[in-house]
Amino acid sequence: NVTSYDNMTLLVITLQAFAGMWINGFIVSVLCIAWVKKKSFNSNEKILLFLGCCRFLYLCITWVYSFLQAIYPSCYQVQPIPQILTAIQSFLNSSNVWASACLCVFYCIKIANFRHIFFTYLKAKIDRIVPWLLLVSVLSSLVIGFLVYDIAQEVQSGSFNFTSLGNLWKLSIRVDEHFFPIFFTTGLGFAIAFMAVMFSAFLLLFSLWRHKLKMQTNSMKNHSMDVHIKAIKYILSFFFIYTINFTCLVLALAYATKEADALMFLLSVVQYAFPAIHSLILIFSNPKLEKVLLRALPCVRCKVCKR
Repeated sequence: NVTSYDNMTLLVITLQAFAGMWINGFIVSVLCIAWVKKKSFNSNEKILLFLGCCRFLYLCITWVYSFLQAIYPSCYQVQPIPQILTAIQSFLNSSNVWASACLCVFYCIKIANFRHIFFTYLKAKIDRIVPWLLLVSVLSSLVIGFLVYDIAQEVQSGSFNFTSLGNLWKLSIRVDEHFFPIFFTTGLGFAIAFMAVMFSAFLLLFSLWRHKLKMQTNSMKNHSMDVHIKAIKYILSFFFIYTINFTCLVLALAYATKEADALMFLLSVVQYAFPAIHSLILIFSNPKLEKVLLRALPCVRCKVCKR
């Protein structure tokens, strides 16, 4: 039977998932159309396309899983449906975290201005490095996905209670050495990605702030100053929401084996909001995407009014 709690959970996840799918679907559509027209793709667009696809698929799988879990819970007695869906969710969520970190590192290397020889070398080679960064992201996420599938298979085959939590999992049994690899690997991966984001954001903010002070000293144009201030605001906002998402991921790992349904639901809601909010920041920080969005909104408004 579907309870009111299940209905509320499904409603919240549905609203978040469809909003996030629309936003990321917009990013993917604009980039693919530009790719067809230009017949070329720069490194920034490669990361954005990969990130948009991961987030769209992640939110889609999350909604399907939540819908089936609320409406047709008996289907999760059929193996290997829960194992496969949970592994896919974990793979896509890990890809989302890593791709976000790659994008922050890419912006830091491209925009920041430091004279260190290693930084100069990275700036010259970053376009060649990006495909390898994305490949490492996929491979590390695959490791997480396979580990999650193995754990889910072990739990499902035993006399344990298993319930999906969207991008993580809940095991109502004691955590022992059998489950240590997945918690350690996942936590280590999230920690490395967060450290990369934190370090890149700090360097980028330092470089932009130093350049802003230099422009103030030289009495340069206000337009350039506004651009740098806007960039600083976008970086700070991204770092803020990424920190919240990382904290929720760590808490979800810590409470994955405990009976804390209300807390896990709250953590899941925050995590599902991250792909949509961050993607909105990416749209408004990218002149091309922002221009297309602002051009499309009046068209959508006119069609709604005609109906």
